Amino acid sequence: MTELKLTNKGLPVGLLFSFNSLTSAVETTQHQATLLAIDEINSQGGVNGTPLAPVTADIGPDPTDYQSVARQLCNEHDVRILFGTHMSNQRKAALPTIEKRDALLFYPTLYEGFEYSSNCIYTGAAPNQNSVQLARYVLKNHGNRILFVGNNYVFAHESNRIMRDLFEEAGASVVDETYLPLNSPDDQIESVIRRAIMLAPDAIYSTVVGADTIKLYEAFARSPLRNTGIPIVSLATNEADLSQMSSEAAEGHISAAPYFQSLQSPVSKAFVQRYLSRFGDGSPITAGAEAAYFQVHLFAKAARLAGELQLPTILEAFGTARYDAPQGQVRIDTATHHTYLWPRIARVDANKNFIIIEEEQGAVRPEPYMIQHTFEKNVAQNA
Repeated sequence: MTELKLTNKGLPVGLLFSFNSLTSAVETTQHQATLLAIDEINSQGGVNGTPLAPVTADIGPDPTDYQSVARQLCNEHDVRILFGTHMSNQRKAALPTIEKRDALLFYPTLYEGFEYSSNCIYTGAAPNQNSVQLARYVLKNHGNRILFVGNNYVFAHESNRIMRDLFEEAGASVVDETYLPLNSPDDQIESVIRRAIMLAPDAIYSTVVGADTIKLYEAFARSPLRNTGIPIVSLATNEADLSQMSSEAAEGHISAAPYFQSLQSPVSKAFVQRYLSRFGDGSPITAGAEAAYFQVHLFAKAARLAGELQLPTILEAFGTARYDAPQGQVRIDTATHHTYLWPRIARVDANKNFIIIEEEQGAVRPEPYMIQHTFEKNVAQNA
């Protein structure tokens, strides 16, 4: 039985977010949201009197850098609870090290699904909590000829495979599927835009991430596509990306996520106010940040319910732990280690704000292996 070791500062918890990676902008929001949650928990007495003590280290841009820091935190700082990683190749690099040390990673980012680890809690959206909803929206509102554009890594390939299945199941067609290198050169992005002009799809499904997203959207805005009504639709484009692009590049495009900063529920508005008060009025808040925030609170709740700082009992306590997150009440499905989440679709307005245009009326049970999914409207299963 793995007992969590304490230091003179409390329970050490590791943060695995990089300020140097392709996705550093959104990882910064996740890092900040994690610190905000830790401060809130500690101000309420910690976990049954034990404060959470964040431990960080500088992480480079490569997946192996996350692996090295995970090893360092576990070996040198007795960390057994870690929050972080963003891209799937980062998670896949760090997870074997975490598993070998019988630690627990909380992963706060949407991903391609089809994974389970007893040493990982997945709090970002699984494919049935964003891909199904986005595909359904595109088919209903834009058409059935879709162009796929992505970065050349695991998330893009696997997400495109899932979306292709969904679109083709509904009788739609994927007119082309193109992959760009990470940190893609401008000329390759321009080549993709020229290809899109020639194919004239009804929508472009983008699995481009991080800084490459800004390049893609700006190139789209400079092209004749901008005035055709063809949207870029994405699971990954977020408020941190919008903050780095022009209004012309951002307006009209579509994203799917469990949370947007513009959500007007009382819990969300209070969270936004606390976050902006702590990190500055211009700070973007992303779905990844919201997941990073609630997963710390959900861990603390489970640890309090467990009554002892031992991983098996904490994992068992997730069966009853609930947390009123900014997106709505969330909980862990202990069979899959994924989270009940609230799918939403939003369109970007002229001020670079996401305006929510569709949302489920309850939390949707995670189906990371897509065993069951439907295009029918009533797919919500209340938690």
